[in-house]
Amino acid sequence: MPLNIAVGSDHHGIVVRVKAVENLRRQGHVVVEFGPPLDSSQVVDYPDIAQAVAERIGRGESDRGVLFCGTGIGMCIAANKFVGIRAAPIIDDISAELSRRHNDLNVLCLSAELLGEEAVDRIIRLWINTPFDGGRHEKRLQKVAEIEKEIKSLIPNP
Repeated sequence: MPLNIAVGSDHHGIVVRVKAVENLRRQGHVVVEFGPPLDSSQVVDYPDIAQAVAERIGRGESDRGVLFCGTGIGMCIAANKFVGIRAAPIIDDISAELSRRHNDLNVLCLSAELLGEEAVDRIIRLWINTPFDGGRHEKRLQKVAEIEKEIKSLIPNP
């Protein structure tokens, strides 16, 4: 089943992002892309890209997101600031699979500098095709959602 996937990168991940977008589109997914163009030397702040992807998922406009930066860690930190986002920096097949099975990860954060092209392709494919197991994991994600709701209630409305 094709997914609508938001893919973004800062300046460190341009080349990897472009290749990932091409691969995802070849697999039949609808992709919305955020970040500087391939021929750009523009420096882009990763929180801006993470926000664009996270907000798109939060509004229901994309099913999942993939973010690239130097390590994947900065994007992960920024994306997780948004309600309903479950992002993690993934570095191998096991964490890719379990992040979906156990955590229903909806934003995959990848290193553009530490992972090779083959690893990136394999991790994305595995992450996209792995279902959420539900069951006992559902209860835990509900607890996370309750924490988000509690924190949100503490923030005064402007």
